[in-house]
Amino acid sequence: MSWLAKSLPLFPRWLPTGAAALLAACGGGSNPLDNPPVVNNPPGASGQRLSFVYFQKCINPIFLAPLTVNQNGVISTNTCASAGCHDDRAGTGGAFRVLPEAQAVDLSDPANTTEAVRTTPMYRNFYSAQGEVVFGAPLQSRLLTKPMVLNVLHGGGLIFQNENDPNARRIRYWISRPMPAGQDEFSAAAHTMFTPPDPETGTCNTE
Repeated sequence: MSWLAKSLPLFPRWLPTGAAALLAACGGGSNPLDNPPVVNNPPGASGQRLSFVYFQKCINPIFLAPLTVNQNGVISTNTCASAGCHDDRAGTGGAFRVLPEAQAVDLSDPANTTEAVRTTPMYRNFYSAQGEVVFGAPLQSRLLTKPMVLNVLHGGGLIFQNENDPNARRIRYWISRPMPAGQDEFSAAAHTMFTPPDPETGTCNTE
């Protein structure tokens, strides 16, 4: 009797050699059904962050806007922040959560220090959205690929027909332009993401 049959009496003795090898490759340990003893998650390589001010002005409004939804050919209208989707309290849309009542933060107010802003509902929305992103790689980021149903399922249906959707272009632009290495999410480098380069008066760039 083989060592596998002795150690796993209920394991089928007719298991093909190839299948046994596959199990061994998945487990990585002495027992083909074991998990590896240690799982290492490598830290992010860049250490960069996305722009908070662009998110606040250009991305968060997308989550609150009524959008056309295509669910298997059935057309309706809904918002990302609705109770059945990504609402922070009653949503069913996974880890990405939105506080619909989040108010814009006046970054010109000296009272709104970095520490203070990071306690606000708007920052919670920013942080949750950023968690769905691979910096610099829009088409690897679920914040964009899910509403496009691009090689990934989305319980909320098809929201953006393609990358040329105006909202998709904003999300793509935001993800594509992380702040310079060593600068935080409040970096003034984000001013160039607006035309003119002023978050207060400028419009949101998309290219």
